[in-house]
Amino acid sequence: MFKLVIIFKLSMNNTIFFFFYNFAHQSVLMDRLIVFTAEIFPYLVLILAGLFLLFHHEIFRADNPFQVLRQKYKEISSVVFSVIFAYVFAVLLKILFQTPRPFQALDGVNALFLESGYAFPSGHSMVFMALGLAIFLLHKNAGYFFVFFAILIGLARIMAGVHSPIDILGGFILGALVAILVRYVFLKFAYSSRKM
Repeated sequence: MFKLVIIFKLSMNNTIFFFFYNFAHQSVLMDRLIVFTAEIFPYLVLILAGLFLLFHHEIFRADNPFQVLRQKYKEISSVVFSVIFAYVFAVLLKILFQTPRPFQALDGVNALFLESGYAFPSGHSMVFMALGLAIFLLHKNAGYFFVFFAILIGLARIMAGVHSPIDILGGFILGALVAILVRYVFLKFAYSSRKM
């Protein structure tokens, strides 16, 4: 029974993978869009997140600019720690699981760009979901955009043939858990420092 469940999950994973992968190699424009979203867009998202975190408060119009700066420092720290921990955790899990990438494991898959290292979990998915959810926990409206960006990046990496859906889904779930855990620790630390 357990073997049947694993075979079913693997076949589902492959079916979903090929559904998205079939968008690749259809046109030069589509391939460029996929590569842009999977490779270059993540850097733009990081820059956008940094700019948002730095400039979303109106420091000079605030009654207490120092309070705003202190709040901004806490927000930036919680987001940065979420991203760093997600990245480190992803690297450790990749070493632990040693999962091959789709272009290595499946016949007929030609990746749009080469990636080295193991596949599970997707580091991009973990990092950008941690980033998106960390921002969402602080600023819901902006967080929706950053979570959406994480989903776009994950889907593009499936289309590019460098990750399977389970790599991306695992990255999303683990990245979200990291962001929630970091937020919990920051809130706990802030509460305990107030009591002293």
